[in-house]
Amino acid sequence: MGKIIAIANQKGGVGKTTTTVNLAASLGVLEKKVLLIDADPQANATSGLGIDVEGIEKGTYQLLEHTASAADTIVETDSPNVDLIPAHIDLVAIEIELVDKDNREYMMKEAIGHLRDSYDFILIDCAPSLGLLTLNALTAADSVMIPIQCEYFALEGLGKLLNTVKSVQKIHNTELDIEGMLLTMYDSRLRLSNQVVEEVKKHFADMVFDTIIQRNVKLSEAPSYGESIIKYDASSKGASNYLNLANEILNKHKAKV
Repeated sequence: MGKIIAIANQKGGVGKTTTTVNLAASLGVLEKKVLLIDADPQANATSGLGIDVEGIEKGTYQLLEHTASAADTIVETDSPNVDLIPAHIDLVAIEIELVDKDNREYMMKEAIGHLRDSYDFILIDCAPSLGLLTLNALTAADSVMIPIQCEYFALEGLGKLLNTVKSVQKIHNTELDIEGMLLTMYDSRLRLSNQVVEEVKKHFADMVFDTIIQRNVKLSEAPSYGESIIKYDASSKGASNYLNLANEILNKHKAKV
């Protein structure tokens, strides 16, 4: 049965979408069947996998509205073994439209639960907020991965996110686990980067992935070509980092089975 992982942090620019797209592609080349769900109205994960956002007719919005089945929204990507439920800017309206509905926090869970049998991993790219979209993702997920950039305000807002996770665990999803905290945008030349790594590891110890995502020009360039780092430059440091992360998750997953 497949594992559902939400990639979440209410701070923008921490590497959520970069991580979701490249982790999906890395798991795919390691011969795991992956579904990426773009739950961010910015739709960067969708365009980052080479899908034309303007051409989307059915995606996450229709899935959450229950006006389309999951099967109707899934599209194939050029990344081996990676499928996508795309997003469009219309997703921005979902928070308002779901607010009066019963069980509004469970719309995603109801819509994708049966897909576990078809995929090894389902990754959800969350919006940079703690709103209803992110709440739906956390309620549907088995675990949450938290990217943390190695910069000055790295830990700002992290307490709020962890409180949200606790609240979801208590009220909506008692099985929700923290997959781990992923340090991103690391530059070994900067003293600040090293201080952030030390601080995060000191506070959260075993919750932090061994893999650290380093700053890499190729990682920044890949989305503009609609490609994952694996396809854009498989020999780059960024590709190596995300393949290491994929292997770390697979090893952790095996240990729990």
